[in-house]
Order: sequence, then structure tokens, then C-alpha cells
Amino acid sequence: MTDPIQFRPYDDRDADAVWALHEWAIRETGNDPSDIPGTADLENVEGRYLDTGGDFIVGVVPNAADEQLPQTFDGGLAAMGGFLPNEVGHDDERTVPGAAELHRMRVAPSQQRRGYGRVLLHRLEQRVAAQGYELLLATTAQSQTAAVAFYRDEGYDEVARSRQGEYELVHFEKRL
Repeated sequence: MTDPIQFRPYDDRDADAVWALHEWAIRETGNDPSDIPGTADLENVEGRYLDTGGDFIVGVVPNAADEQLPQTFDGGLAAMGGFLPNEVGHDDERTVPGAAELHRMRVAPSQQRRGYGRVLLHRLEQRVAAQGYELLLATTAQSQTAAVAFYRDEGYDEVARSRQGEYELVHFEKRL
């Protein structure tokens, strides 16, 4: 039986668990977390997301039997993600005025294939639409084949590719 996940807004007490989930999820894709550019946003989620008109939510499994999950004050962190107005995103990303962009979408490797990523994505899409954005952007590395397939399955159109260091990036868009 799957433990029920509960999504809620980010809380400052989640900071260590958010960083731990990020590193774990990236390692599982065969990448080195220290090679991932622009991760300073995870060191200041409140200032980078919440104070700039974006949002960041976490999915917690209370009383999680999975001891691998990074622990928050209310359970194991199984999923996380956020969005930013595109104009305040990373300097090295494409800019599309009036759009929002997904960032740091992660599901704990031990919790994947349970639908948590889809629920997380749909909640973020609802929040983006509620703020008046009609276009949502997403970028992932080509090497993250599950993420590429996930965005395609969720109706995101591939609109471009680029390179950043050793990574080939795939850029997606979805009209909300």
C-alpha cells in the first residue's frame, strides 16, 4: 500500500530536506549535483521563489515507512517543485515575457512511479494559472529521459534545445 502524500507550501524548516532531495534525485539520474548550474535558488527558497511572485510546494508523506526520505518537521519529503515568473529566472535561460517557468521538479527516487510527479505538476499548473500566466515553461537535460518523456506526456511541446556546459537541454512550453 502506498503512503498518502500531502502537498503544502514550502516552510523554512524544509530547507535541509529540500537540498537533500535535490542531491539524491540528481545523483539517481547519473549526474553530479555539484555540476548542476544555478542551484543557489535552493539555498534561499523563500527569497528566490516566494518573494519574487513565484511559489514552491513540497509533497510530504507523514509517518513515512521509507527511511531514505529526507525528513521535514511533518514527515518524509517525497516531492518538490516550484515556479518563477520567467523574467526573474536564471540569467542563462531563455526569456519569454509574461510566462512562468517550472524549477526544481523532483520526486524521491524511492517514491517514483506513484503519480506524485503528476499531482505536483498539476498543482503547480493550477497555481501558475491562478496568477494569470497563460504560458508555462520547463527545461530539463536530455540525459534525464524520464523527465523528457514526462513533460511530453503532460502536453508540453518541445520548442528548442541548447547546451549548457556538458548538458544538452530540452526546452518545453505549455499553454494553460
